[in-house]
Amino acid sequence: MADYDVIVIGGGIGGLAAGGLMARDGRKTLVLEQNKRIGGFCSTFEHKGYRFDLGASIVELADVYERFFRLMGTSLAEEVDLLPLDPIYTYLLADGTEIRYPALTEAVAEEFMKISPRDARSWLAYAEDMRGFIDIAVSTLFFTPVLSFKDLVKMFADNPKVLKYLPLFVNSYQTVMEKYFKDPRILEALCFQANYTGLPPALAPGITAMLPFCEHTGFYYCKGGMIAVPEAIRRIGQKAGMELKTGQRVTKIMVKDKRACGVVLSDGTEITADVVISDISAKTLYMDLIGLSHLGPMARAGVRSLEISVSGLMMYLGLAGRPNLASHHTIASVPVQDLNDLYLKTYAGGRLPKEQLGLISWKTYSDPGLAPNGRHTVVLTICGTYHLDGMDWDEIKKPLTDQYVDYFSQRYIPGMKDQVEVAMLGTPKDYERDLLAPEGGAYTFSQDSTHSTVFRPAAKSKSIDGLYLVGASTHPGGGVPAAIASAVIAARLIDGHEWKRWGPARARSCLSESPFFRAG
Repeated sequence: MADYDVIVIGGGIGGLAAGGLMARDGRKTLVLEQNKRIGGFCSTFEHKGYRFDLGASIVELADVYERFFRLMGTSLAEEVDLLPLDPIYTYLLADGTEIRYPALTEAVAEEFMKISPRDARSWLAYAEDMRGFIDIAVSTLFFTPVLSFKDLVKMFADNPKVLKYLPLFVNSYQTVMEKYFKDPRILEALCFQANYTGLPPALAPGITAMLPFCEHTGFYYCKGGMIAVPEAIRRIGQKAGMELKTGQRVTKIMVKDKRACGVVLSDGTEITADVVISDISAKTLYMDLIGLSHLGPMARAGVRSLEISVSGLMMYLGLAGRPNLASHHTIASVPVQDLNDLYLKTYAGGRLPKEQLGLISWKTYSDPGLAPNGRHTVVLTICGTYHLDGMDWDEIKKPLTDQYVDYFSQRYIPGMKDQVEVAMLGTPKDYERDLLAPEGGAYTFSQDSTHSTVFRPAAKSKSIDGLYLVGASTHPGGGVPAAIASAVIAARLIDGHEWKRWGPARARSCLSESPFFRAG
């Protein structure tokens, strides 16, 4: 008899959510996290009295979170103290134009009217179109297993309303936006969110053009930091019986007769299980923990071909005074073509740009408790590349920190340099070491069309029975909402494929109790 029904490798959002769903079904479940801190890229740490979010900085697509918490018998509002953000952003465009971006879509149109009446009207049409697409995407694309082309075709056949939005699936983010908007300043503002996919507007899939409107379906910060999300999932998971062990690195998955049967820890300890769920990079999973010898020729080639997503830099700043900013989030942007060139030329050439752009998050604007009394935290999210030409991240980290403090103080936050008490830079190399994320990839793999749906590693392994994938490695991709949805998908698949081993009573999933999932 196995030690556990289910072992989950990784205590990121996907792993914790999957562990919670398994435990709620009465399955003896163990989650193993190599770090002392849970949450992966969605976490918070403390330094000299300041609390900083490691990566993820907002809660959006809250309905995805809500569906998971409902399955666990609670609600997002009960478990996480959400702070609504309004305005959502202040845009600082390259030409000096400043655009306020309120939470209400009608108020955005009023702001855009000051720049382009035509694009203000187009904004309302865009918002209406994206509202319809998001409703369908959340109820179908996000929560539907897509293991094969047959599944993909069936998803469209079962949801014919999706066909109305087919142009979003075959065009780029930039192409979609240019059909609605013509003013280069409006395009500069609304194309910035392509960065959230780890791709430039010219390469990001058209379906991600919904992102600027997603922010108007609910845009929140978590009181206490983004760690509140994984902590809530951990708490309700443990209440259901889930066991969590941190500081436990898995170095091997035991495979017998083409079936996963347990794991080996770094100290040599073996733990057996009927099912293994992986919340780590699928490339690491198959190449290191499983071994390519267990895969067929096509699978081996597929794993090797997976392209790691873009990484980035995080600047963590503790300030002695109030920063000269207008809102919780400020976007420092560049024109669309410059943004494309940044990825396709500068980063591709292993270089860093002279002029910086990124997301400026003034956390204590919404939650003063993240810093000592009268002090403030600011986190800068800056695009970057793991592969540098002739430079080493560890060697340039200190001078680059000073350079970025100078640049952002002069360009975007006047006077900030004189307030800095803490300045730390997180690099792709740091995230590779700390989070075991290959090349520091924030979304594990590229999120272009060639790495989406059936082209992303399958949620149910096609090579190893009893092995399931969650998190950014698998469908629907990177980001906190997608990671939560991946856990729900894995739970549905386990419910459907493992019942013979566990018997109908134990295999009955909590998902079958929800009308939403019966319909899906």
